[in-house]
Amino acid sequence: MSCPPTQPPWEFLLSASRNSLQSYELSRLGHAANLRKEIDALLDQWLEENACAMLARLLMKQRECSPRESEAATSGERRREEGHPVSYIFFADRRASAPVNRSSA
Repeated sequence: MSCPPTQPPWEFLLSASRNSLQSYELSRLGHAANLRKEIDALLDQWLEENACAMLARLLMKQRECSPRESEAATSGERRREEGHPVSYIFFADRRASAPVNRSSA
């Protein structure tokens, strides 16, 4: 997909009239605009393909972690079945404080 470098037609440009130079300029700008559209389309396609690949990677990592997470969840369920409330698991290291009374005056 590589394009060989192009040299401007020097002989033509040096001897061309103003109208010919304007015409040449417009044709080059038109070509550059078309290339830009192609680049934008390719960039959008590239981003979409990378997003799909990253989603696949995320799912693979999630599946790798799932056995460990399900084991941790199972141990948490065992703790609840043993009679401890869920808050006991998360707040066991905190001391109980007096309830705060926030009445409006």
